[in-house]
Amino acid sequence: MSPPPSAGWPPLRDELRDIAPYGAPQLDVAVALNVNENPYGPPPRVVADIATAVQEVAAGLNRYPDRESTELRKALADYLARESGVVLAADQLWAANGSNEVMLQLLQAFGGPGRTAVSFAPTYSMYPEYARDAMTSWVAGRRRDDFGFDLDHARDLLDQHRPSVVLLPSPNNPTGTALPHEAIGTLCALVPDAVVVIDEAYAEFRRTGTPSALELLATHRNLVVTRTMSKAFALAGARVGYLAAAPEICDAVRVVRLPYHLSAVTQAVAGVALRHADELLARVDDLRQERDRLVTWLREQAFEVADSDANFVLFGRFPDRHAIWQGLLRRGVLIRETGPDGWLRVSVGTPGEMAAFRRALLEETR
Repeated sequence: MSPPPSAGWPPLRDELRDIAPYGAPQLDVAVALNVNENPYGPPPRVVADIATAVQEVAAGLNRYPDRESTELRKALADYLARESGVVLAADQLWAANGSNEVMLQLLQAFGGPGRTAVSFAPTYSMYPEYARDAMTSWVAGRRRDDFGFDLDHARDLLDQHRPSVVLLPSPNNPTGTALPHEAIGTLCALVPDAVVVIDEAYAEFRRTGTPSALELLATHRNLVVTRTMSKAFALAGARVGYLAAAPEICDAVRVVRLPYHLSAVTQAVAGVALRHADELLARVDDLRQERDRLVTWLREQAFEVADSDANFVLFGRFPDRHAIWQGLLRRGVLIRETGPDGWLRVSVGTPGEMAAFRRALLEETR
């Protein structure tokens, strides 16, 4: 007869004890504006083509998928050439299950015990979790009060900690702030033996004149640019993310990826989406305009608002932001309680959803 389990059962790593799993609330509400989803689903013609593609691969699901996602990587290179004007070879692209898995693979490859990952707060709340899961030390510097990037502070922090990985979203989550090219180039030069990861999950929503970090790949061998198909492509449920980098970096990530990590179904869905990129991205400009109208309106109501190049807006400040969040929820509007204390983040939805949000916010705050 086995002895009873000890008080420390199960034998979890100490740093994981009493940690709640990550996740934004998934609630049944009339207006869900908390996880930066695209409110416009794939058009019927795209849905039909996805169904056909899945049906075609279904007959071969007894076989493992292409573990290198060869055709998908070629299609991603073609898309980026059209979207950003940057020509890349397929061996400079790598795809995985959402940009979350891409990030974790990067930390597994370039982080680890005795190594450090750095970002600058406020920043994406999953970054320290990637570092923790890859047993990598985590250091968070700071941004300026206006959420702009402080290069002098960054220079001091990088010199002090000499990280192997630097993680920076641009546009930044949760503030929506984009990084200037000169800051990215300086960071790459400051840590030539580290990888500098620019997380462009919201890049398609950037304002006119805001460049992509993809343009700097040819200049900096240690630069990695990550993207996702969850946001602008309206494929959050498909879980497709990818990175663009030097072939050597892609090869390094291939060492730590799980066998056959990207299913045949996922690859087929992503391929169809890329063939229909123009249709899927047709509402991006509508969402940009809706975002800009929201920023203007919030400022007219005397709220503080961060400039945004994403499909969300950070606004405040509230003495008790949780009370505001709960008040909106009671009115059927779910937004996100994240970012610096006193601030809230709202995703950009349809005109009807944004009208409901504005109405609920005024009722709760006036």
